[in-house]
Amino acid sequence: MSTDTSTDMSTDTSTDMSTDTSTDTRTDTRTGTSAGMSDAFTTRITEAVVDSMDGTPDPRLRELLAALTRHLHAFVRETGPTMAEWERAVAFLTATGQACTATRQEFVLLSDVLGVSMLVETINSERGAGDRDGADGSRGRSAEAGAVTESTVLGPFHMTESPARALGADIDLVGGGEPCVISGRVLSRDGTPLPGAVLDVWQANAEGFYDVQQPDVQPPGNGRGLFTTDDEGRFWFRTCVPSPYPIPTDGPVGALLKATARHPYRPAHIHFIGSAEGHRTVTTHIFVAGSDHLDSDAVFAVKESLVQDFTATDDPELAGEFGVPNPFRHARFDLVLDTLDTPDTPDTPDTPDREEA
Repeated sequence: MSTDTSTDMSTDTSTDMSTDTSTDTRTDTRTGTSAGMSDAFTTRITEAVVDSMDGTPDPRLRELLAALTRHLHAFVRETGPTMAEWERAVAFLTATGQACTATRQEFVLLSDVLGVSMLVETINSERGAGDRDGADGSRGRSAEAGAVTESTVLGPFHMTESPARALGADIDLVGGGEPCVISGRVLSRDGTPLPGAVLDVWQANAEGFYDVQQPDVQPPGNGRGLFTTDDEGRFWFRTCVPSPYPIPTDGPVGALLKATARHPYRPAHIHFIGSAEGHRTVTTHIFVAGSDHLDSDAVFAVKESLVQDFTATDDPELAGEFGVPNPFRHARFDLVLDTLDTPDTPDTPDTPDREEA
């Protein structure tokens, strides 16, 4: 997926991610004073910036900006960046914004590879949910034990509306991959099936690309589907077995990974958003057991409870029922949603939609 900023990114990020401190004297170039002599000033400027926000009408916004200022200023004081390093940082963030399009969110990708997305997702999934663990301390696998499905990152490619599909539909519109059936139930934490629950599903194709990355190759909506559970809370659909793939490396985030000697790969997975009336919405994945990179996901999103067996199945009769060639792979799992504390409790924090970030 190309962008209009490839030239800028090659100069502003790929070659400039390294630092040159050979001429760094760690002095204030505007005053000629040493870092130690300017400590009092750096403390005062932090206080001044925080104080300037006292009139912010929204108390939560005031809290966030004040904390951001303190931590950002503390980072600057701790690391003492040179002017050249500061300019590179500004250029990197500029290039990150320029790489964003209607179908690509480079800032979400940056948040992902820095582990921020996973941290925010985990904090929000636990906020207000009370005791989400099962009686035996397990999570995500056993509805009978009262466990709920764990959340993980949204990712940068939930950028288009999934088409509504009938249960049993094939979301792999181009073929070429190993046939697979995904089936299970959507349940409340007490094990009650949830009819009419909605599952938003999306995945990369067998080659590791999402539809929005290959508009000339994949039809819109390939690898995506919006499913509604039946009267018993069941869902099932056909697809191909996902494969590990690299996150986009042709932009600033790719340059960052290269500069830090990190690989860009994600383990094989399928994305889900599960929702039902009176329950908390969960954003999650299922990961293919045995996939490469389960222990080194580039976006730190793997949780043990989300790793599922995609079982090799040789059953002509069952294959006929599902409408897939035999043999095929079959993954069975239940998506367990936590109940809302009260009917008026929102299922997500009162914050801007992440896709608009």
